[in-house]
Amino acid sequence: MMRILHSLPRTHKLLLLPVATMVTVLGAHKIVTAVEDARHDRQTQDTVLVPLEADATPGVPALNPAPVSEAIHLASRAMDATREPVPVSELAATEIVDVSFLESSPEIAAALPARDEEASAPRLDEGARHLAIVIGTVASGMLAADERLVADATSYEDISEDELELFDEGPIVLEEEIAASEPYVPEWQTYTVESGDTFAIMAQEHLGMGYGEVMNLLESLPEPRLLTHWRVGQHFEYQLDEQGELLALRLMKNARDGYLIERGEQGVEVATIERAGEATQRLYAGTVNGSFARSAQATGLTSAEVARLSHVLEKKLDFRRDTRRGDRFRVLVESDLIDGESLDPRVLAVRYEGARMNLTLVRNSDDNRFYTPDGESLDPAFDRRPFDGYYRLSSHFNPRRRHPVTGRISPHKGTDFAMPTGTPVNAPADGRVEKVGNHPAAGRYIVIRHDNGYKTRYLHLSRPLVSRGDRVTRGERIALSGNTGRSTGPHLHYEVLVNNRQVDAMKVDLPESQSLSGEALVAFQRAAEPMLAALESGETGTAVASTAAEASDDEG
Repeated sequence: MMRILHSLPRTHKLLLLPVATMVTVLGAHKIVTAVEDARHDRQTQDTVLVPLEADATPGVPALNPAPVSEAIHLASRAMDATREPVPVSELAATEIVDVSFLESSPEIAAALPARDEEASAPRLDEGARHLAIVIGTVASGMLAADERLVADATSYEDISEDELELFDEGPIVLEEEIAASEPYVPEWQTYTVESGDTFAIMAQEHLGMGYGEVMNLLESLPEPRLLTHWRVGQHFEYQLDEQGELLALRLMKNARDGYLIERGEQGVEVATIERAGEATQRLYAGTVNGSFARSAQATGLTSAEVARLSHVLEKKLDFRRDTRRGDRFRVLVESDLIDGESLDPRVLAVRYEGARMNLTLVRNSDDNRFYTPDGESLDPAFDRRPFDGYYRLSSHFNPRRRHPVTGRISPHKGTDFAMPTGTPVNAPADGRVEKVGNHPAAGRYIVIRHDNGYKTRYLHLSRPLVSRGDRVTRGERIALSGNTGRSTGPHLHYEVLVNNRQVDAMKVDLPESQSLSGEALVAFQRAAEPMLAALESGETGTAVASTAAEASDDEG
């Protein structure tokens, strides 16, 4: 192995060529060295300035031409040696180092000139040596790039004064500049109520609010109990600004409804929150075993859903008299699912198969009323008069009527029609006979509860034709008129009650026929098809529940 070792380290020899060239040829007052690290192509370039004294002359002091030329010659030969092999015969004696294998090679030994042990090796000028040590270290990567030297280095960029001022405080670090310019974005935080917490103290400690602001907030909130009557484990969400003061407060009464409170310069503003849920359908199937309500709850229906179902069926079904053990029913319910909680249940369809009645009802989304699959309404037309033909109205409805004998106010809460005894009396609408009796003043009488919730009463009858609990339909004969009880002559006393209060039967708004027809009927039947199919097949994508309730048959 051969090395070129003489006087200076090899790295410094390689640096003598560019150093000497810049000093002697360019004659610059300042030496500018462009540094490029060949091992890191993307490394940024540095500029090194070596200032000279104001009275200095071109060139480097203490550098004589002979030593400089010699340095250039040695550096050139050293560089050549790094690029391609140099024949041994061309090497000077001072450039050869003894190695053990030289003695065993006659060819090499013959080519080598005789050594002059006493000949002194030429030495470099101390100025060149010092300059190489100072500058060469910086420029060590310049020659390692082979042909990429700085002989033709230049710049074509035109940099304005304004642009230079941007870098007066140093280079810009992009990540830091972006982080500094990002606006503050408040995040929602959650507070969970613990034992002993009060909103007034919590708001001052965590929300940056004063006592007066807390009172103003409570006065602005439609339901202040949400903040004044806390339960352990409740939680609400809030946002704070950069100073740690309240920006917004979100209170939820349940999974769907709540309030958004925002704090501004003018005080607090309160807005309502209503979350939309995902509509889901559930099918429940059961068998009557005791009361209908308990049997329905046994399928998994909630109390609210059972109440809605009972309200739908009671217009056609008397739960006390018409239900029998073993009757079957199916109910299709739709509700909004929010965070796993079922809200706002809606009965879509129901089928009841009983010993005394079969009934199928479907909800119409256009008017939220229930109809049979044929489009017949649960609220049929209601006749104004409960008889056929025309009979004179002998006494009007009058809550301020005076008694003809005593002169005192004696309200007349019905309408009297003068008619011969035995005139047929008809049911004005479908319903159920609630009472049949005999009263000293009213005489023989009948009370009917109709499917639309109205009631009718018939007094001074000669003969009832129905019994308590009977189902009657519109136009069906229910009694014969008479003159029983306290009566001044044959007539029919007729009353209509709405919400158990007597109203003027000749003026009250009565239900008209709500049965569907034409395009409305076609649209309803098209929408009802999947609901009827679910009732028939028992498949809606959810499990079907069944009852297991056990109760006595006489429970209402």
